[in-house]
Amino acid sequence: MTTPTCPQPQTNVAQETPQARSVVRATSDLPTAEAERGPAVNAVRDQPPEARKATISQDILRARAYLLRAAEPPAPHLSRFVATHGPVAAADLVRAGAAPSQVMDETGARHHLDVAEQDLAAAEAVGARLLVPEESAWPDWPFLALDVAQSRGAPWAGPPLALWVRGTSPLADCAERAVAVVGARSATAYGEHVAAEFGHGLTAAGITVVSGAAYGIDGAAHRGAIAGGGPTVAVLGCGIDKPYPAGHATLLDRVAEQGVVVSEYPPGTPPAKHRFLVRNRLIAALAAGVVVVEAGRRSGTRNTAATAAALGRLVMAVPGPVGSSMSIGCHELVRLGEASLVTDVADIAEVVGRIGADLAARPAADDRRDTDGLDDRALRVHEALDRRMGWSAEQVAVRSGVSVDRVRAVLPALELMGLAERCETGWRRRSRSVGSADRGEPMRAR
Repeated sequence: MTTPTCPQPQTNVAQETPQARSVVRATSDLPTAEAERGPAVNAVRDQPPEARKATISQDILRARAYLLRAAEPPAPHLSRFVATHGPVAAADLVRAGAAPSQVMDETGARHHLDVAEQDLAAAEAVGARLLVPEESAWPDWPFLALDVAQSRGAPWAGPPLALWVRGTSPLADCAERAVAVVGARSATAYGEHVAAEFGHGLTAAGITVVSGAAYGIDGAAHRGAIAGGGPTVAVLGCGIDKPYPAGHATLLDRVAEQGVVVSEYPPGTPPAKHRFLVRNRLIAALAAGVVVVEAGRRSGTRNTAATAAALGRLVMAVPGPVGSSMSIGCHELVRLGEASLVTDVADIAEVVGRIGADLAARPAADDRRDTDGLDDRALRVHEALDRRMGWSAEQVAVRSGVSVDRVRAVLPALELMGLAERCETGWRRRSRSVGSADRGEPMRAR
């Protein structure tokens, strides 16, 4: 049995150029990423964050910016190719058309578009920059789930080659403890209220809110987090310089002021339906769990929930009115056992929080009734007593259906518990405290 080896770069003989041959010769001794990334990148990763950022070479930035434009995400074959050869060598091979055929299938339509410098300048013009995996602000741990899913055959789960980011908060710090709050664009007033309350409450609990900046639930969650004074992450399905939807341009500016706006699409990329579905994997990966506030039967939010589950993330859903079409998706997730039902921030924190530390509050002890703990016969004797008129033991026995001997044994015990008292005409009911036992509700044995 032979040991499998990494595929070597292949060229198309009919289209091979001197440039391609030189690139292949230059990289033929790079069977793994260590030759390019090993000592240099490892040395960068061992440095303090400030020095690490300063040592990211312009070659790496240009290479990853070029590759982001060359392939439409997700590009699983290109992602693996970059992981094997490093970004600079991989970019040279793709640019020359000398990459393996599967990589060229993903990049062939755009590999001639080498506008990395322009993309970097366009991002800088709007206050954004390119975040690369070689930096300390890169969320390595959250994106590991995408690597694992891809290795198991999920083509949609390719990790991003780099990210365009605009904001004040390091993405890795935001993703350290984060929850995604997602839902329908055509949300109801109930849904937007719940999303805003969740956004504000999660921020107060020290949890970052991740969402997609769309109308409806997404926007309400971001606004709630901003009102709470905490960071929030908005993941776009278009270029970082394209505020979408246009009505949320101001909201995205506020997100950038307190958190970070993220996109894996180059500047100038227009929004498209398939791009929103692709970006959902980033929303799911950046969070420890996904809360679906409202979703129709065929809502794109269901896609985010399914992606989160495939990545091993926790899925939660908020119940809504049974007749609301905007809650059908949430109810189905709960009914099928695909989501945990949550109704407040405490529930969310308990689902995604630290073991033993983020537990939701339990009912207070003063919710107990005075008669809790009484057995069936004692409870019947207690209920047979009147609050004003005293009854003899024989009368209590008739009213309760308990034998006289047993009634005579139970009444003194109830007196010791403060639930009965002797009066001139016999026994009557008494309460130890002002509680539900004296409010006239029927008493139930436990």
